[in-house]
Amino acid sequence: MQVTEKAAEGLKRELEIVIPASELETSLTARLEQMKSQARINGFRPGKVPVAHLRKTYGQQAMTEVIQEAVTQGAQKAIEERKENPAYQPDIGFGDDENALSDVVDGKADLTFLVSFEIVPTFEIFDFSKAKLERPVAEVGAKEIDEALNRMVVQQKDFEPREGDSPAQSGDRVQIDFVGKVDGEAFDGGAAEDAYLEIGSNSYIPGFEEQLIGAKPGDGVKVKVTFPGEYGVEALSGKDAVFDVEVKEVAKPKDIPVDDEFAKRLGLEDLDKLKEAVGEQIKNEYTNFSDARVKRELLDILDEEHTFEVPEKLVEQEFSSIWQQVLGDLEKAKRTFEDEDTTEDEAKAEYRVIAERRVRLGLVLSQVGKAGDIQISDDEVNQALMERAREFPGQEKEVFEYYTKQAGAINEIRAPIYEQKVVNYIIELAEVTEKKVSAEELMRDPDEDEAKDDKKKPTAKKKPAVKKAAPKKVPAKKEAAKKKDD
Repeated sequence: MQVTEKAAEGLKRELEIVIPASELETSLTARLEQMKSQARINGFRPGKVPVAHLRKTYGQQAMTEVIQEAVTQGAQKAIEERKENPAYQPDIGFGDDENALSDVVDGKADLTFLVSFEIVPTFEIFDFSKAKLERPVAEVGAKEIDEALNRMVVQQKDFEPREGDSPAQSGDRVQIDFVGKVDGEAFDGGAAEDAYLEIGSNSYIPGFEEQLIGAKPGDGVKVKVTFPGEYGVEALSGKDAVFDVEVKEVAKPKDIPVDDEFAKRLGLEDLDKLKEAVGEQIKNEYTNFSDARVKRELLDILDEEHTFEVPEKLVEQEFSSIWQQVLGDLEKAKRTFEDEDTTEDEAKAEYRVIAERRVRLGLVLSQVGKAGDIQISDDEVNQALMERAREFPGQEKEVFEYYTKQAGAINEIRAPIYEQKVVNYIIELAEVTEKKVSAEELMRDPDEDEAKDDKKKPTAKKKPAVKKAAPKKVPAKKEAAKKKDD
């Protein structure tokens, strides 16, 4: 085998590998001899099929297999001998001559192919003991616990019928039947019976709920609305509609005292135990926010301290993944780049910078993880897999099958675990000081602060969302009366 370096610019490498036809012929003969003991051909006893007959019958297929194996092993051997460290699976090329491979299969020509790849860059790891990190810490006080309890009261809200013919008020719950019409014709999904609607919840299309204020049981109300231009059903977008609504019941919210009985209703022994549980939950939430802020600060430092070249193909793959998600989110929201105060070219440039940052940080964390011998246990992966399955109630089995049977899918579970363990490892080596902040400051999005500090970046204020939000399912019979996004 002959290896010639065709290109070595920056991280890019291209090798030309030539495997003589005589070497392929030797491998083909060995393969045919192996087939001889296994072949079952009419007219010949087992193991007695002549090699010449096998060559005539299976020679082309066997040579194709020999070539595939020679390419794989040849590329691997060449890279190992050169002590290269490819950043991804190398690309294999055979040139533009379509007849070249045919001649190789026929034993008339040497096998020549190109191996192209980029190497993992070499770089010095930043001395983590010099990293100064600030951990924001917020205390959980009585105010935060009381606010959380009040939110729980709202979630556990009960209603009781208003006395007599008392009219509906904002905050009341009404039980209604309705039929919606556009241009005098009823439309699919525009009718419901015994539907419950809390006035002021903004769960129905704009203008619907307000027109029921003042209605009494037994009243018929004609609700006139206009469907939003971004409504989920295209045929109804921007259309005027009239809903014939019959009010069957008006109920007011019941006062729920936050006491021992309320705690028992939620499965706790008494109010003190409920407050203790709520306080612990808030504390965990604050800890998660604090950890996220420290991690972000650390990654910013790592990005600033490491400025090496990164493999272009890895950046392109990362950018493509981000960009597809951006376009999907914009399409789902029915928004444009202009709506986001930017242009497609500006957004592409910004997200390409993000993609390059992610690749660079990934390489840094990977090298740190190897140097620190950081491992992930099967228990950690299984625990994370169970948590992922819980995100899809009723589909747990399908989730487990996807991640355990789909090739490479389990890496989606392993990668975040590994990254967090490496981050924790670095944080232990860094100098970390605590800073007491308010809960509002702790939970504020750092991007908002950056946007205020950097007026020169027009896209800093509004960027297409990278994270996808799972849409809420709406019963078909209520779909037309409700807004597109709850």
